Amino acid sequence: MEQRPELSIVIPAYNEQENIGPCLDDLMSTLVDQFGIRTEVIVVNDNSRDETESVVLERKSRWPSIRLIRRQPPGGFGRAIRTGLQYARGEVIVIYMGDRSDHPIDVKRYYDTIREGYDCVFGSRFVPGAEVKRYPRIKLVVNRIVNKMVQWMFWTQMNDLTNAFKAYRSEVVDRCGPYRACHFNITLEMSLSALISGYRIKEIPIRWEGRTWGSTNLRMREMGRRYLCTLLMLFFQRVLMSDDVVAEGNRDVRDTFEVHQSSQVGNVAT
Repeated sequence: MEQRPELSIVIPAYNEQENIGPCLDDLMSTLVDQFGIRTEVIVVNDNSRDETESVVLERKSRWPSIRLIRRQPPGGFGRAIRTGLQYARGEVIVIYMGDRSDHPIDVKRYYDTIREGYDCVFGSRFVPGAEVKRYPRIKLVVNRIVNKMVQWMFWTQMNDLTNAFKAYRSEVVDRCGPYRACHFNITLEMSLSALISGYRIKEIPIRWEGRTWGSTNLRMREMGRRYLCTLLMLFFQRVLMSDDVVAEGNRDVRDTFEVHQSSQVGNVAT
């Protein structure tokens, strides 16, 4: 019988033919070959127009636990993440970028930290010990503004909640979902949903390198509006949850069970 993966890595990919091959090589050689972690990598092809799929299938011939999911239009980073989460079977789920900006050794650190008892691990590029290379200046300014707003609105010291590269226990994803964001604002939706639900989260420094091939698909003006809408949605959700007006994610049904006669306590035989 096939064992459940210990780790699921979800990678959204749009026109990453030059990056996705080395990205998969790095992940699998580190996590599977070196550390022996039962790992599945779910690459979600988000309507790529290049040879992304062919490159993934070539790597799959070497590592069968690589899975390729083809999305149909409309595209979107958030839609690709949501699709990948639906296919993930691992005990720990990591969102990972296909442009090689993230590093496999940090995935191992995430995995080890969750095994210590944490529910989520959030990587930060802006805490002592982090290493950042080739971060575009305009993106840096927007990142710092948004994260300062998040800290103020949600009373948290975590300072890189817009970064997609995070790890979650599968139970956290199940209970906080289903997610609704269609674009990069899903990074905020996932992290803030876990935060306001009271899960045990650890923030650790990570390495991050800006892409050396291709261009980012992030449009600042559009994302500013989407980030703001997501922030407001989750801010009011937190207020309503604290006042017991709305439920905490999917917990209502998942934390219940049906009682049958055979399971009642104190029945007296006649």
